[in-house]
Amino acid sequence: MKKLVLAIVIAAIGFTNINAQDIKLGTKAGLNFAFITGDDTDDITPNTDFHFGIMAEFKISDKFSFQPELIYSGQGSDLNIASEGSISLNYLNLPLIGKYYVTKQLSLEAGPQIGYLLSTKGGSVDYKDFLKPTDFGVGLGVGYKLDNGLNFSARYNLGLTNINDVEGVTDKNRNGVIQLSVGYFF
Repeated sequence: MKKLVLAIVIAAIGFTNINAQDIKLGTKAGLNFAFITGDDTDDITPNTDFHFGIMAEFKISDKFSFQPELIYSGQGSDLNIASEGSISLNYLNLPLIGKYYVTKQLSLEAGPQIGYLLSTKGGSVDYKDFLKPTDFGVGLGVGYKLDNGLNFSARYNLGLTNINDVEGVTDKNRNGVIQLSVGYFF
């Protein structure tokens, strides 16, 4: 965690030489198609939820930019067990996305993400006691930005952390989320 904070501080210091016109602030929202992968997931199917948040884009050159985001993300899965229904995992995610512009408007996106588990809900059980409070992952995607500030993106967030936090349980499970977003840069 200390290394991540240090990396963010170093990146922020590096961006202090960027002109104000090279920084765009914006918002985004969209659909999540979330699932849990790993051991013993045969009875689990994807869950549809949503995400929303804020973002900033720091233009480094004509081809590269850096886009940190702060996103509320509804994740989890549907259980095929009548008494439980779906497990909603609500995260506050901080993706640190690098963008490579293939054209003036089309970008390829990739970068690390850290998520903090805010809450859970599902059936009669509070799953928060059984899950790790932080989730590390990587986002890979594509974006398209119009000249008027409107933008669209599709991203796959691959969880790298085993989210289980139950002593004695050896099952390893990870988050997976496909995000479709619409945003606007001011």
